[in-house]
Amino acid sequence: MTQHTALSNASAHTRNQPHTWRQRVQATVVCAGLWTGSVVLAAEPAPLPTNPPVPVFGAQMFNGRFAGQSFSGFNPEYQIAPGDKVQVRLWGTFTLDTTQTVDAQGNIFLPSLGPVRVQGVRNGELGALIQNSVKRVYRASVYSYATLEAAQPVKVYVTGFVRQPGLYNGLSSDSVLHYLDQAGGIDAERGSYLAVDVLRHGRSHARIDLYRFLLEGRMEALQLHDGDTIFVAPRQSSVRVGGDVANAGIFEFRGADIPASQILAMAQAKATATHLSIVRQVGPERRSEHHPIAEAATVRIGNGDEVTLMSDKVPGTILVRIEGAHRGERSVVLPYGAKLSDAMALLRPAPQAQLEALQVFRKSIAARQRDMITLSLDKLETQVLTARSATSEEAALRAREAELVMKFTSRARNVEPKGQLVLPSLDSAAQTLLEDGDTLVLPERSSQVTVHGEVLFPLAIQHDPQRTVASYIGLAGGYTQNADTSRVLRMARNGTVVETRLDAVPLPGEELMVLPAAGAKNIEVTRGITQILYQIAVVARVALGL
Repeated sequence: MTQHTALSNASAHTRNQPHTWRQRVQATVVCAGLWTGSVVLAAEPAPLPTNPPVPVFGAQMFNGRFAGQSFSGFNPEYQIAPGDKVQVRLWGTFTLDTTQTVDAQGNIFLPSLGPVRVQGVRNGELGALIQNSVKRVYRASVYSYATLEAAQPVKVYVTGFVRQPGLYNGLSSDSVLHYLDQAGGIDAERGSYLAVDVLRHGRSHARIDLYRFLLEGRMEALQLHDGDTIFVAPRQSSVRVGGDVANAGIFEFRGADIPASQILAMAQAKATATHLSIVRQVGPERRSEHHPIAEAATVRIGNGDEVTLMSDKVPGTILVRIEGAHRGERSVVLPYGAKLSDAMALLRPAPQAQLEALQVFRKSIAARQRDMITLSLDKLETQVLTARSATSEEAALRAREAELVMKFTSRARNVEPKGQLVLPSLDSAAQTLLEDGDTLVLPERSSQVTVHGEVLFPLAIQHDPQRTVASYIGLAGGYTQNADTSRVLRMARNGTVVETRLDAVPLPGEELMVLPAAGAKNIEVTRGITQILYQIAVVARVALGL
């Protein structure tokens, strides 16, 4: 069995390019280093496409940002509790600068004043309380300043449907989000974002709705105590929303059903959406419904439903752009179903306009042309990367050829097709239906012939009715070494392209393009490259060489 040299250079180039499944298989074959005979790409089935997981609305909150910061700012509603630290300053006839910790009885002790009860006092009222206590002892000339220096360190249990239940440290002024984030956040598959309970001594102290925080920015100001428990209840009813919405995902709601308008308010339907499609599971059956968004307030959404917003718009008008030697409006609105003759009636040609050479460029044609080029390039890469080699010398030759072809295909994928609609006869094309986004170009009359492609000096030459194609090529310096001298394309302004003879006489405004030679040893590869060269020349008006 003969061993062959791998196409290492081609595989190195392949690793740096984005690939389809077929191209990845080709790269694997190239990198294997040894093979005999041909490679059958269909031996390994393509993997089935997998849909990306649908995010649960609210799960994006818990990424460590809340856990990484504690809240120790001024909160006027915060109530002083045992363990808090209070800073007190007195000046005047009596001075004092001290920081006192609130004891278990809820007091701080100030020299010459004795114990002052501060437990349960609002943070915003602390200064007034201390000033009144000072006045009971010092009638005048003593002034006070008091502030909460630090909230009480607490330990809070976090349990229920969270990722990492446990006991977590923090401050009594920290929000519930701080502790949930330390516990890894709510379990998105099972936990509830609508029912987060704070339990104190085994009883419910508060219930927090995290959707209010996400959608309205509201968060209940709670003062947690040592030993409190944050419990995340199981998820309630839910619905999956997708399509034309800003917030696609799984949304939770209370009860057995909910008006569709409330779900759309959370998912934020896009302006382009007109209808909602609902898929329900009723027993063993799946049933579908279709409603206008205007009826969303009367449509009920149940647990487990799948809602998709879509655009069911009926086209009414199209926008057409007119460019070139035109003196009228550049953008015109026409009724849906308008024909080329309708747009031509709005033309205001300049004196130098060449109406019979009217050009139409269409986005859908450009997209189709790109697809055709991509398909041809994929086929060419398959031929190159799976070509058989009888000897190691031939394999090395194939490697160099493959590297050259891969560079060519990489450049060819960046070619932008023009999307020109060919109009052989303007009279017969007058009934052509226009599409939204079409561009009409009214060119000016030309008295020159453009010569480009594989010639030494690409240029525009004054038209001479006595000159032939060969004569124009000679004025452009003649062929390059890479030229395919047997193939010269003649391109008219209306989009028609023909392979011309050298003794033909071009018309004013036409282009002459000399194509490059394929330059490959393999017959199949040569045929594939030649086809692509023709495609690119026709759809993009450029001669892309190997």
